[in-house]
Amino acid sequence: MNRRDTLQTLATVMAVGLAGRSGFAFAQSTAPSGPFTLPPLGYDYAALEPHIDAQTMMIHHQRHHAGYVAKANALAADVPLLRTRSVEQILADLAAVPEASRTAVRNNVGGHWNHSFFWILMQPGGAREPVGALKAAIDRDFGGLQQLKERINAAGEGRFGSGWAWLVVGKDKKLAVLSSPNQDSPLMDGTPGVVLGVDVWEHAYYLKYQNRRPEYLTAWWNTVNWDNAESNYRKAVA
Repeated sequence: MNRRDTLQTLATVMAVGLAGRSGFAFAQSTAPSGPFTLPPLGYDYAALEPHIDAQTMMIHHQRHHAGYVAKANALAADVPLLRTRSVEQILADLAAVPEASRTAVRNNVGGHWNHSFFWILMQPGGAREPVGALKAAIDRDFGGLQQLKERINAAGEGRFGSGWAWLVVGKDKKLAVLSSPNQDSPLMDGTPGVVLGVDVWEHAYYLKYQNRRPEYLTAWWNTVNWDNAESNYRKAVA
């Protein structure tokens, strides 16, 4: 993000509402600047310390995520379907977006969904390890939580440049680990549901961990709200 984009995004934060038309249960903004709005983080920026520092969380939410929202709203002025479809519907059918706008929609609407999912997944509270049906599925498909962590960490470490590592439910209803570039989402490939996702863009960890992405990934597991992950899993297999 260059200086101009940063200044534009900071200005946008003041105008963007505290809710999003993205399938997540957030209150609606009173004066949205478009069909997409920045969801509230829902907890203090320091709540995930020492694993993720407050300054990183503030910049990540108020500048990077807000930047995707601002750019998605700018695109919506020229792409009508962005004003009539949910975020999930848009990402699942990018071919319906005019080709001239498709990459920008992929990046910015994708970034909006990915981050909205990410904040909820790390919401403080809830179980500190897998529970219920998700625990049984992890044991079945990976042999246990430690093996799952190793697979996700390897996917995140191995992602060249920027992107995400994901735990998803495949079409066979089994769990699978994926890695995607940039702000791509598993929803773009018809994946039935996303259970976990970890951001490996440098802006997610660089202030605290610099180039030590493996250290960040190891620490990140301490932030996962496994009750919310369980809910994601149950929706995906329903």
